[in-house]
Amino acid sequence: MNWFADHLWQSTLFAGIAGLLTLALRRNHARLRHSIWLAASCKFLIPLSVLIALGSHIAWRTAPATNLSVVMDEVSQPFTAPPVSFLPTAPPARSPLPAVLLGIWACGFVGIVCSWWIRWRRIRSAVRAASPVNLELPIRAMSSPTLLEPGIFGIFRPVLLLPAGIFDRLTPAQLKAVIAHELCHIRHRDNLIAAIHMFVETVFWFHPLVWWIGKRLVEERERACDEEVLTQGGEPRVYAEAILNVCKLYAESPLVCVSGITGSDLKKRIEAIITNRIALRLNFAKKLLLAVTGLAAAAAPIAIGLLNASATRAQSPAIHKEFDVVSVKPSVPDEHNSFMFRPQPGGLRAVGIPLKMLVMESYEVKAFQVSGGPSWIATESWDVLAKVDGVEGLIPMAQMRPMLQAMISDRFQLKFHKETKEMPVTPLSWKRTG
Repeated sequence: MNWFADHLWQSTLFAGIAGLLTLALRRNHARLRHSIWLAASCKFLIPLSVLIALGSHIAWRTAPATNLSVVMDEVSQPFTAPPVSFLPTAPPARSPLPAVLLGIWACGFVGIVCSWWIRWRRIRSAVRAASPVNLELPIRAMSSPTLLEPGIFGIFRPVLLLPAGIFDRLTPAQLKAVIAHELCHIRHRDNLIAAIHMFVETVFWFHPLVWWIGKRLVEERERACDEEVLTQGGEPRVYAEAILNVCKLYAESPLVCVSGITGSDLKKRIEAIITNRIALRLNFAKKLLLAVTGLAAAAAPIAIGLLNASATRAQSPAIHKEFDVVSVKPSVPDEHNSFMFRPQPGGLRAVGIPLKMLVMESYEVKAFQVSGGPSWIATESWDVLAKVDGVEGLIPMAQMRPMLQAMISDRFQLKFHKETKEMPVTPLSWKRTG
């Protein structure tokens, strides 16, 4: 749960910075602010740990050849299974809180999905009941018998859905302005962006900030289309009257991923359209602010990964040939005949382990590959404690195995050599049936 909590507060902080940035750019183009809110939404889908891991990977790739094996062990350690203790231990008590929270989240997730599904079927039914209209547009236009506002349905094959009778209720100039607004949504892939944020809302439904970001996305996309329609030569008064008539006569689209013409704060939109406010271009200071913020958002986690990888290499233990402190004594057998082999900071600890298993671990071989040795090699158990002075971290097994080999040779007076030997093999036979 800790990593998820970290991801939530990091995404919340990122959204807060995005809010401050949009506040600084409030007099500039709405499409720019829409892009910033989109980045804040996508941040909920991209944990910073991914970028930090990427930075660590880059550090590993650029590491000197002499440290390659050390870095490989350090990087792989978090993904390897911890040493298994075969000593009988009491099972840890499990808290029911994670299961309860997961159940609550699942209920909310299913509820949101069902809500989206019901609304989508409503619009889908309107599209199926619609009939084609020839308007000489770059996309298909359909006339629907429902009273839904004009909107764009679909992401990859968008369709302009117009309510039946709109041609009689709007003037040609007003209808042209409404269609121009909808074509702006298509050019900027607003339905796809809205669908992405709907997914974020479905996964993080419990976070109020996610729903607030959704409101800002709708507000800025509608204002961006307003700015674009006016820039293309639309008459402000005619365009404002078209929006008011649509709001008066038709219902708002039930899904944000079906871009319409209403939405956002209608009073502010009409005021901005009538006054025909011209959005300011970015000056050098604001361009620099955007560049620095974007670079910091992407580069800071990667830089943290680089620094962490460098610190890991700097703190990794030096390569030693032998243990400085070694204790080997016969083990007192218990009723379970259990044993343990566990690396510890600066060395290892083994309890009740046969010598044959120490040999297998130190040379990375299987039981059938160990031949010879004293008769008690597999029957008598030993307690082993070995440590390297001045080392506080775990020593990778790749470094520890030569030290284990030296310890076994010294304490048990055993000598080893490798040879190829033919072993008896039991032939397999099979019979086809059927």
